[in-house]
Amino acid sequence: MLYATEVQAPSLAALERAVLDAERAGYAFVTFPDAPRRAGVEAGVLAAYLARRTTRIGLAPTLHVTTTEPFHLATQLAGLDHASLGRAGWVVGATTAAGDLATVGRRQVDAGEVADVVEVARRLWDSWEDDAVIRDVPTGRFLDSRKVHHVDFEGSGFSVVGPLITPRPPQGQVVVIGSASIAAELDIALVRGSGVAGIAGRAAAARATGVPLVFADVPAGFDAAALEGVVDGVHFHGGAPPAVAAGAHGATLRETLGLPRPGNRYATARSTA
Repeated sequence: MLYATEVQAPSLAALERAVLDAERAGYAFVTFPDAPRRAGVEAGVLAAYLARRTTRIGLAPTLHVTTTEPFHLATQLAGLDHASLGRAGWVVGATTAAGDLATVGRRQVDAGEVADVVEVARRLWDSWEDDAVIRDVPTGRFLDSRKVHHVDFEGSGFSVVGPLITPRPPQGQVVVIGSASIAAELDIALVRGSGVAGIAGRAAAARATGVPLVFADVPAGFDAAALEGVVDGVHFHGGAPPAVAAGAHGATLRETLGLPRPGNRYATARSTA
């Protein structure tokens, strides 16, 4: 069983201690909640702050598709993956609070639009092939332009040409985490339910979409042992995470989770053209 936990703390020092405790305990990753109008440091910045203060645990901030432009989301998360040497995750947020949306003049979005943002982020992470950066000093060429691609994405509410402004993330694709309503777009679907039976039903529905992993999203006091064999992992929220028999960390978050490093869609398309 894999374990993850939400982390909140009154100060950066306390937050760092909590994350390091979770790392030593063997938690696969930690998540950072965020609200656009909250006073303090934004979740993505917190994750970046911890990227070089941790060595093994995954770092997954909640970043909202309704209050940040898709291109900027993809860039920030790629940067986090580079800074953490392949330990970045993304909890897909879509705040619907009127005050949050008013900060950027947005309206509420439906699940289809949220899925569009996830899809364009994945395309942008693939817009640089793994070997695009060549650093050829004799010719003065930093990159091979043939291996950097426009994504030319047209969504229901936006369009992105690309490419990204940073090389492909170390993991190839940042680990994407979110609610079961967009499970088909995710690496990890978070499901909630009333007791084990309710969680089991929602986990089965999420699996039917083809999502690789399903985690139960439960309060910190929940008896997670009852979920063995029902879900792939457990994500605790609200309170201090319990002591659990967690596993070892891989070199990247994907390795810790047992997820393969994805191939690059544009490199495949070019090689078969």
